[in-house]
Amino acid sequence: MLIKNALIENSQIPQDLRIEDGVFKEIGNLSPEENEDVLDLDGRLFLPPFIESHVHLDTCLTAGDPVWNMSGTLFEGIECWSKRKEKLSREDIRERVKKAVAMYAKNGIQFIRTHVDTTDPELTAMKTLIELREELKDVMEIQIVAFPQEGILSYPNGKQLMIDAIDMGADAVGAIPHFEFTREYSVESLDFALKLAAEKGKLVDVHCDEIDDEASRGLETVAARALELGLYDKVTASHTTAMHSYNNAYVLRLMRLLKMSRINFVANPLVNTHLQGRADIYPKRRGITRVKELLAEGINVSFGHDDIYDPWYPMGNGSLRDVVFVGLHVCQMMGYEEILNSYRLITYNAAKTLHVSDRYGIETGRPASFIVLDEKDYYEALIKDSAVLYSYKNGRKIAENSASQGKLYI
Repeated sequence: MLIKNALIENSQIPQDLRIEDGVFKEIGNLSPEENEDVLDLDGRLFLPPFIESHVHLDTCLTAGDPVWNMSGTLFEGIECWSKRKEKLSREDIRERVKKAVAMYAKNGIQFIRTHVDTTDPELTAMKTLIELREELKDVMEIQIVAFPQEGILSYPNGKQLMIDAIDMGADAVGAIPHFEFTREYSVESLDFALKLAAEKGKLVDVHCDEIDDEASRGLETVAARALELGLYDKVTASHTTAMHSYNNAYVLRLMRLLKMSRINFVANPLVNTHLQGRADIYPKRRGITRVKELLAEGINVSFGHDDIYDPWYPMGNGSLRDVVFVGLHVCQMMGYEEILNSYRLITYNAAKTLHVSDRYGIETGRPASFIVLDEKDYYEALIKDSAVLYSYKNGRKIAENSASQGKLYI
């Protein structure tokens, strides 16, 4: 197959790409070979596929069932989910996850990192997601984090459930230090999680300091253990919203450790601007970590959706465009170049977070996985909410959308 006249990653000069056996064979100024299929993009934007760095597929599409989160807080969301867990079954999870994956695929996403609750004695969601990971692999690569929603130390048998989930086949170890009963439990849970990951050869993704309390400082422990254990960029700190409340003198010291540790960060602009700052009257905090400052220090940050229509977020449609659009606003990253290159927050930066960079991107020899947007660059695509016209995974088309054609009568 030959792709003609593609504007690769905001390039102003169209290029051609040849695909053979599911990989990019050539990139340049190419002519069609005999009987070769040709797709002429006529100067449209050509990107690597979008990546969802952080979502909870096991909770998606459950908002209001059995109760709504009326306060809009993280902690009432956890209470609502505790009630919903009583109704969990494999059939229930399979139906909802397949719907969510279809939404994501339509929007150009081909990789998902999902956090799956392990604070369930039966590990129902974990067993089901592991099955679906295999079933859906031709459409979506799903990476599973064993996530202790109600704590590792603060939930009965939490440590053993985490070990069981990892032995079952989860890809990464999770933790939630700010939800543990005590500071001592918080530190012990992180020690346990990162040591388990090191022993089992797994990645780490911690729900870290997702709270407005500036005294919540699990991040320094995560970074220190990542450094000491040599895990480095296999470790991700998600949310870290307490960082928006840290005093600047502390952050100045903390940045040194963060750079030494080489850990990744994931921010979730939609959900955290909704959940955080709930105890504030005025001024109200924005509820998102220091994205711009972390990037300026050369620290990897990617964006995620976090929730889709569940107890923590009553909206969501599987479009990472919305995530980037809101994130640029609340992080005050509105310079032209920042907007133009913001696709990296849900492509290359996210690939590094998921630890898949070695088989990702538009290069010869890499898997021919890509998307085409109906604009000439990402600045235009973002502000116009342009359609994802095509999504190809390993050289096979998995989704196609038509460009929106509106009519105006004046």
